[in-house]
Amino acid sequence: MTDDLDLDALADVLSDFAAPEKKVGRGPREERIIAGFEEIQRFVEKHGHAPRHGESRDIFERLYATRLDRLRAQEDCRTLLESLDHQGLLAGGETPVPISDDDMDTDALLAELEGAIGSSDIAELRHVRTAEEKRAAEEIANREKCEDFETFKPLFEQVQRDLESGIRKSREFELKAEIRPGAWFIVGGQKAYVADMDEIFVNAQGRTDARLRVVFDNGTESNMLMRSLQRALHKDEAGRRISDPEAGPLFVREEASPFTGQLDDDDSASGTIYVLRSKSDHPVVAANRDVLHKIGVTGGDVQRRIANAKLDPTFLMAEAEIVATYTLYNINRTKLENLIHRIFDPARLDIEIKDRFGNPVIPREWFLVPRFVVDDAVERIKDGTITHYIYDPKAARLVRSDGEGRPG
Repeated sequence: MTDDLDLDALADVLSDFAAPEKKVGRGPREERIIAGFEEIQRFVEKHGHAPRHGESRDIFERLYATRLDRLRAQEDCRTLLESLDHQGLLAGGETPVPISDDDMDTDALLAELEGAIGSSDIAELRHVRTAEEKRAAEEIANREKCEDFETFKPLFEQVQRDLESGIRKSREFELKAEIRPGAWFIVGGQKAYVADMDEIFVNAQGRTDARLRVVFDNGTESNMLMRSLQRALHKDEAGRRISDPEAGPLFVREEASPFTGQLDDDDSASGTIYVLRSKSDHPVVAANRDVLHKIGVTGGDVQRRIANAKLDPTFLMAEAEIVATYTLYNINRTKLENLIHRIFDPARLDIEIKDRFGNPVIPREWFLVPRFVVDDAVERIKDGTITHYIYDPKAARLVRSDGEGRPG
């Protein structure tokens, strides 16, 4: 190959491995075949193995692998190179790897080099995106109109107000674990809301991933992978994680609300945390009955609260029994309940049931949390340290957080 290699020259080199024209002696084609084979040999000397296929591989390794396969497949090439093959490459020194359409598509491989011209040596090109990185960028760019954006618009407006008032903060994105349903981010200069997440799976590289529904503040949405959003946030210098709202005062003086100067009807100075167990025969409920609890806060009588449970989809359309109650004083009930639900959100039950009219309902106050963890949470509410904790489902206990809901 010449020192000043461009894409046309590279395409020309690869095209030379088509069905050969029989020639006598060593012509330009044979010289190029030998030069191309020597590049493969230098790769093997440097890396200790023959070039391999796969989208996770470097673009040049994939090109070399395609070239080597074609050399092996053509008898005249094997005859020409046999005396030079001191590494045993033509005989297939490694177990052959099935070649996918992507690997054999030279045009697709060359397209990935677009914009990389300028180096005097093909192996010195830098910043060539892998196919995985390209897909991540495409998932961010390829968005559709969000048909039900009016449902999400008030949420975006509230988040903006929270940012302006300081209830929420934006900070650099750090962990993939932060990507979950209900999480907010700033990517590409737009606020992004993770509205839904499918089941987690293991991808071809052995890494966990999941398909997301992400809604953006310009009224579009994207059905992207969790790792694609992760990469986009890391790559975007202005990418940010928008924190969950800070709890604010949980315990208030009876003569004043932290917002209005007086107690609101919904923010009484006393309340009861209740823990309920469902008697539903739903398979999911029955299988998890010992750890499945409804956790809430009320200012009234708990027994009266569950009197009509079997008619209420909030109670899974079944009778419920009281497992425990905790009475607290000088508290903001609304804020306390929101905080409790946010702490146990990682263990929230995802279930859909039908109400008595046949309409689908998704109850939001049921959590797969052992009773002793609820006791622990109440103790931390009493001593004022609850805002420093979050529930870890894998460990089945409360763990320290950094104040914004991330395990510390």
